[in-house]
Amino acid sequence: MEDKNLPSNIGKNIENLKIPENVKLVAVSKKKPVELIEEAYNLGQRDFGENYIQDAIPKINKLKNLKEIKWHFIGHLQSNKVKLAAQYFDMIQSIDSIKLAQKLNNACAELKKIMPILIEINIGAEISKGGINQENLFDLVEHIKSLKNLKLRGLMCIPPFNENSKNFFKKMKTLFDKYKKDYNLDILSMGMSGDYRVAIAEGGNMVRIGTAIFGKRV
Repeated sequence: MEDKNLPSNIGKNIENLKIPENVKLVAVSKKKPVELIEEAYNLGQRDFGENYIQDAIPKINKLKNLKEIKWHFIGHLQSNKVKLAAQYFDMIQSIDSIKLAQKLNNACAELKKIMPILIEINIGAEISKGGINQENLFDLVEHIKSLKNLKLRGLMCIPPFNENSKNFFKKMKTLFDKYKKDYNLDILSMGMSGDYRVAIAEGGNMVRIGTAIFGKRV
């Protein structure tokens, strides 16, 4: 846990990232206290990413006074947490099945809310990871097109750990370009603290960064 009495380097850390103006920075605030999120917000950061619904909700409630804050859900979305995700988040980045999309659409319809979403691609075809395989993407995209309470904005990926991210980011950009025009996609979310520069160089326009902003979890 972070010592709240220690000075924070958040402002300097964000500046040092040198994120281009055309790239959206999502500050990954999982396991981080509200004080650090509020500090980042006061320094101009607006988009924050959370991986766990149950951890995020108390923070979202505590920071309701921050009127321009946007919450992105970037973890694996369990079907029993869909209603809560619909209620509390501003974007869901990890849709990976027709069933999940349908369930989220129904939850958003009840709330009279249109939810921006990204489809998570299992770009490394890893058995242990969430995300849809490339060959099943077309069917999912077509189904989402018919759902009135979801707005498909783009694609997201987490490349295999300890492998050359560049090749996977190239594949993602190719996939994104294939669907971009016909489905009006505008977000390619890829790149984290260790590889965001590579992701941006390969065409990513949204990065999800935690450690390089908030420091390592202790």
